Amino acid sequence: MAESGYVVRDRIPLSTTPSAIELKINREDTYRIHVVRDSSAATEALLAELDGRRAAVITERTVASLPAYRITGALGERGRLLGSIAIPAGERSKSLDTAYLLIDWLAQLGLARRDVVVALGGGMIMDTVGWVASAYMRGVPYVNVPTTLLAQVDAGLGGKVAVDHNAAKNLVGAFYQPRAVISCLEFLETLDPRQARAGLAEVVKKAVIASPELFQFIERNADELVRCSPQPSETLVRAASTIKCELVGRDPYEVDLRRPLNFGHTVGHAVETTTGYGPVLHGEAVAFGMAIAVDISRARGLLAPALADRITRLLTGLGLPVRLEQLRSVPPVEDVLAALDKIREIRDGSLRFVLPIELGTTLIVDDVTEDEVRAALLRNVAEDIPAGRR
Repeated sequence: MAESGYVVRDRIPLSTTPSAIELKINREDTYRIHVVRDSSAATEALLAELDGRRAAVITERTVASLPAYRITGALGERGRLLGSIAIPAGERSKSLDTAYLLIDWLAQLGLARRDVVVALGGGMIMDTVGWVASAYMRGVPYVNVPTTLLAQVDAGLGGKVAVDHNAAKNLVGAFYQPRAVISCLEFLETLDPRQARAGLAEVVKKAVIASPELFQFIERNADELVRCSPQPSETLVRAASTIKCELVGRDPYEVDLRRPLNFGHTVGHAVETTTGYGPVLHGEAVAFGMAIAVDISRARGLLAPALADRITRLLTGLGLPVRLEQLRSVPPVEDVLAALDKIREIRDGSLRFVLPIELGTTLIVDDVTEDEVRAALLRNVAEDIPAGRR
């Protein structure tokens, strides 16, 4: 009687070539992004993506008190919940210490390769849990269930996962795609205006680099978008997700670092590093970074003053910072420049800036000088800031 199982036969000849042995690996990741109206639909989409697997839910403490956390209860009722844990909210939790804590928790929980980690929360949760999933058992599947606008339009998509280090933001990370993303518009109703504005910064970024039509849509619906009104928010999340997927699909592992998606992030990351990962929200830092890039592009004669003013006016109208003193924590100019120098060192001497030329067209350069950045920072600083803070 034949035994059940797989029979594998290989006949690999002895290698006699003196040349180097070459290994070719081809990998293609495909996953769905669900944009749904309410938590009931989000739960059904999550259960479908789990496909009978057990889930370990990792969230943040603020979410544990919100309606979004009902998903965890629904998983328990369906017999799909392996366990759940809530970590402190805020960028300070995006750290190696938190990652080690979560890996220990997954190990104690007995999470197996077939099980799924569910990231339920904002951008910090998306980044941290994604990296933990990439490291645990050399990689286990995870599903992103973003609860903030920033996470739905950016952080939850694309598979760039990381935790911060004192030396630089996102220093420890990987490229590891989720099994699925489930964006529920109902969750946005609990956002305060500051969080909504931070998410809108990432959508403005996408509009400037890739979609004049989306830029006009944000201009027309700015007030409703800050309030996260359902109809315009659905259009916004779908449009931003489509743009992110299109751009990431061209270069999922950032082999080519000349990526327009980094618009605003060069100075933005330096601001976050300098202010200690917390007082300034990621979207706020990116908005300020975009304003600096716009300023440099205008100074170089690449960007028409009218369009530069239009971009800055939209950011200002959304309540986002475009001047140094508008940041919740105002870093000295020289500290921002020092953080940029550190980023330059980490990136092997290259510090790339994405400079807008017109809506949908950008120029990626690596020759922006410290003097240009300093001049732009000082042009975007109020006269009443003490000289020692500049």
